[in-house]
Amino acid sequence: MALNNSIVLINSNGMGKGPEELQLTLIGKYLQLLLQNGTLPAAICFYTEGVRLTVEGSPVLEQLRELEKAGVRLIVCSTCLNYLGLEGKARVGIVGGMTDILEAQVRAEKVITL
Repeated sequence: MALNNSIVLINSNGMGKGPEELQLTLIGKYLQLLLQNGTLPAAICFYTEGVRLTVEGSPVLEQLRELEKAGVRLIVCSTCLNYLGLEGKARVGIVGGMTDILEAQVRAEKVITL
């Protein structure tokens, strides 16, 4: 799979607005289709409630592991993990700071916010 010079920002525990179950279903489907697409973003950044997708018990950990294995850089906000009481519970990606997220944004040709 090829990586392009775009990044995806995920700032909620799922995708869109609505019931939590629907949001989680949608993000799972999105990530699965992203894997099947053949062209992947260079990075996916998780912050605020989005960090919940990267911790133990997340229903999308398998898709995130596959994306990471394919070369997508997963950046998880350490401040957000700490604030939400999830310190040490991230199971994918690198736990970084806002500097890492900003660096990914600056380098990207396209930034997509879900």
